[in-house]
Amino acid sequence: MQVVFANPRGFCAGVERAIDIVHWAINYYGPPIYALHELVHNKHVVDDLRARGVVFVDYLSEVPDGGILIFSAHGVSPAIQSEAAVRGLQVINGTCPLVSKVHNEVLEHSRAGRTVFLIGHNDHVEVQGTLGHYGGKGDIHVIENEHDAQRVNVEPGRPVAYVTQTTLSVTDSARIVEILRSRFPGLSGPATDDICYATQNRQRAVLELARCCDVVVVIGARHSSNSLRLREVAEEQGVPAYLVESSAHIDYEWFDGVGVIGVTSGASVPEVLVNEVLRKFRHWWPDLEEITIGEPEIVHFRLPKRMGGLSSLPESKLKEIGMTPSLGECCD
Repeated sequence: MQVVFANPRGFCAGVERAIDIVHWAINYYGPPIYALHELVHNKHVVDDLRARGVVFVDYLSEVPDGGILIFSAHGVSPAIQSEAAVRGLQVINGTCPLVSKVHNEVLEHSRAGRTVFLIGHNDHVEVQGTLGHYGGKGDIHVIENEHDAQRVNVEPGRPVAYVTQTTLSVTDSARIVEILRSRFPGLSGPATDDICYATQNRQRAVLELARCCDVVVVIGARHSSNSLRLREVAEEQGVPAYLVESSAHIDYEWFDGVGVIGVTSGASVPEVLVNEVLRKFRHWWPDLEEITIGEPEIVHFRLPKRMGGLSSLPESKLKEIGMTPSLGECCD
């Protein structure tokens, strides 16, 4: 049996940044540290942070006055930010910079009086946060699929623009944009694609996997948008693909008659889960041949300014408090 690992895979820079923020906060303030919603969509990561003293909440009312609160990588609305300020909560913003970019675009469109089409999944935390950044005279519509794009109506003469959730399928969003452009010729869009570089890179990598493998295993949570898209990309190439949260969810029967297995992981998945899958494969096939294709990402996002000074800490200390040494060096 041969297993082919995709690069890039696993943690993106936005997720690494959010996790490093939490580790820093626990080390600096001590537990408990509160996080609004799951920091990232991965049970392994969430359970580890909970064990370190992070309390995950769904509402700000669950955070005591003066508590330390971290916003997840998915971002929040201005209303949530204002409520936290009124409550006197000490907020550390873990929003991915690429999500913040979309927030700024929506705010700019709203100030210009444009109606905005937000391409994404209405029940996703990122989309709910992005919706709250629109405050213009027009409107903002969530477009989940091509059907929505065909049916959405806009006040005649109203300028229109679109933005996208950062974790969508590149091909699906492109089809939706094409429909919107055909209906609204003056449609404005982002200067660069809102779908983040990490999402696009992982989708391209799994496309390569599908071309050389008999079956693809995607490691990721079932409620993780970017992980779901990876499975879909493989399936669109006619290759069986399975989304699993861990090695415990892998079925030996999936590989009956298979010679080459492709493996990748979503942007919220730590490499330890990939290694567990590999160990399971080695147990099943002691002569397993391992191959890696593609190049890993070398991208880091700066941490918030209030966390400055980490660059002076030795690498051993950064590792001790659970932080990524290279990111500690990226502080403003």
